[in-house]
Amino acid sequence: MTYEFDDQIAVNRREGTGDGREHDAVFAADLAGGWSVGGGINGGYLLAVVGNALRHTLPDKPDPIAVSAYYLSASAAGPATISVDVRRDGGSVATAAADLRQGDDVRITALATYGDLGRLGDDVRTTADEPDMPPPDRCVPNTMAPPEVRAIAPLMDRFDMRFHPDHIGWAVGEPSGNGVLSAWFRLVDGREPDPLSLLMVVDALPPVTFDLGMPGWAPTLELTTHVRARPAPGWLRVRHATRNMAGGMFEEDCEVWDSAGRLVAQSRQLARQPRS
Repeated sequence: MTYEFDDQIAVNRREGTGDGREHDAVFAADLAGGWSVGGGINGGYLLAVVGNALRHTLPDKPDPIAVSAYYLSASAAGPATISVDVRRDGGSVATAAADLRQGDDVRITALATYGDLGRLGDDVRTTADEPDMPPPDRCVPNTMAPPEVRAIAPLMDRFDMRFHPDHIGWAVGEPSGNGVLSAWFRLVDGREPDPLSLLMVVDALPPVTFDLGMPGWAPTLELTTHVRARPAPGWLRVRHATRNMAGGMFEEDCEVWDSAGRLVAQSRQLARQPRS
């Protein structure tokens, strides 16, 4: 079965060079407009497109372990090119750099470590507290989001999200001010989570600034993701939190827990504060 997510992060390897340099691999992609939010394409979706190009470049090390990406300019729906340069490939992990371009503009530049999580082991230990979530049918579905939110974030139609009832006050004009959002998460077409999709999941929820009474697009400046294990099938639990805002920017920390109760991914991003 072919899933929408896989179709829309697809990359096609091509011969040739990127910007006059020789690259280990160059890929063409078609960025899907259904992943737009605010003034551009969602950063997590873009990271998954870049991650897919890295996976195809390193077939014996198919899983992202650590990916750090800088977002230089807003991406638009349409053609894009991803060039990959392998910096080191030896032992259990490989490190590679990747640039996503549209025309002459570099949209994202990233550095990533890849490996095979199946061979590296599946022993996940953490002192982090597992999110205490009511069952999905007792949480608030994203289909109830206000029309103005759905209008600026059509990517929400890709997801089945069920928000914790205590973290949904922003939707009715009563944000808690705590800077925390959490939700159950899965893709609407039934695709099960895997390490590559986790690169998207860490940026799938609305910006945590919604809970601070600051709705609107929050452009990502930098996003670092650590993937700890291959997630078990089923619902994911996703928690976003922020503690600091300065200079018109805020940090957003994310945890992703799988249906087996394991912390399978973490991320931190620096983003711009939404404009009022």
